Amino acid sequence: MNELLLHLFYVTLDTIADVFPIVAIIFGFQFLVIRKPIPNLRKVIIGFIYVLVGLAFFLVGLEEALFPLGELMAQQLTDPNFIYGVGKVTNVVQWQDYKWVYLFAIAIGFSTTIAEPSLLAVAIKANEVSAGLIGINGLRVAVAIGVAVGIGLGTFRIVTGTALEYYIIAGYIIVIIQTFYAPKMIIALAYDSGGVTTSTVTVPLVTALGLGLATTIPGRSAVLDGFGLIAFASLCPIISVMAYAQLSEWRNRNKKDKEKTEG
Repeated sequence: MNELLLHLFYVTLDTIADVFPIVAIIFGFQFLVIRKPIPNLRKVIIGFIYVLVGLAFFLVGLEEALFPLGELMAQQLTDPNFIYGVGKVTNVVQWQDYKWVYLFAIAIGFSTTIAEPSLLAVAIKANEVSAGLIGINGLRVAVAIGVAVGIGLGTFRIVTGTALEYYIIAGYIIVIIQTFYAPKMIIALAYDSGGVTTSTVTVPLVTALGLGLATTIPGRSAVLDGFGLIAFASLCPIISVMAYAQLSEWRNRNKKDKEKTEG
């Protein structure tokens, strides 16, 4: 217990050191450039304290529980003895033998994205500035589905040993095409949604999964094949968010056409 409290204390100090430059810049610009007092200063200070305490507890929880559990699951699911059975390890890799790995990748991609605080913050702001047109949960689920599909596709790439660039090039071709046809209001948000997925919760677990796969599958390199999953986690949400907006626009158009026909 004492070790945990001591660890929490040091993490809190590190968090203060990390947040201090942000605070210094904001207060510095406010007092030296804008030269006006900060409105509701007491609330701002209390808010910063909440952020510091919340981040400290959040980071300790990740380090003590979520990261080790994710790494353990990745090691167990990618263990050749689990894939092929004890004593039946083979150098011939069949992509269909890794079905549980794909399922875990999809599940962990979806769940970690839903848990991302940065995504929640972006979704709340998008809901506010769009006057409720962009739903908080709708955006989060759309991004999470994109990450889930991306991580699943990325693990398939590692298992099959195919080149990363083919997937990325094909994905961005889809993004470019969608950009011309998606509602203009959602395009910038869709591009930002790809970036917010590569944050505190998603990156360590996804990286551990990729490295675990690359180090246990015969013929794979941890350096060449283990990395790249984060690229899928950034790319696929752009596609899924624009697809979500396109689907919503199509449904609304059909609804209006139906109302006109019935009227």
